[in-house]
Amino acid sequence: MNRTAAEIMTPAPLIVVHPHDRVPKIASTLRDHHVSAVPVVDAAGNLLGLISERDLIRQLGNEQEKRRAWWLELLSEGEGLASDFLDYLKEENRSATDIMKHDVVTVTETTPVSDIVDLFAKHGIKRVPVLRAGKLVGIVARSDIIRAMADGAR
Repeated sequence: MNRTAAEIMTPAPLIVVHPHDRVPKIASTLRDHHVSAVPVVDAAGNLLGLISERDLIRQLGNEQEKRRAWWLELLSEGEGLASDFLDYLKEENRSATDIMKHDVVTVTETTPVSDIVDLFAKHGIKRVPVLRAGKLVGIVARSDIIRAMADGAR
């Protein structure tokens, strides 16, 4: 398959979220649009990060809560913590910026599909945003590669 990202990607406009969107809105976006991850972009369309279902679910884990409580106790040194700070730590008050992956593997429109497959395997990922000059122009997911394979078999 000698195709490129541009030939198989889901092109913009994509389902995205913004840096200050809160966890409930992000979860609703995933549910309502039947997607398992969303890019986080700024107003100009620059990619800032990526949030997957896994990132959202990780926020609910007890182990992270225990670790957070230990650090808070250490940092507070017996002092009371501000209630607005404690409210911020609740899942529903966390923003996209708080939970997104910042170090996102990306490709350009000219990246060969074979290289994308290698990136999936190397990084254990399921999708890669496609950028042009830092702007999000599409996304290639595993399903796009399967679709391209099926189309090539016809």
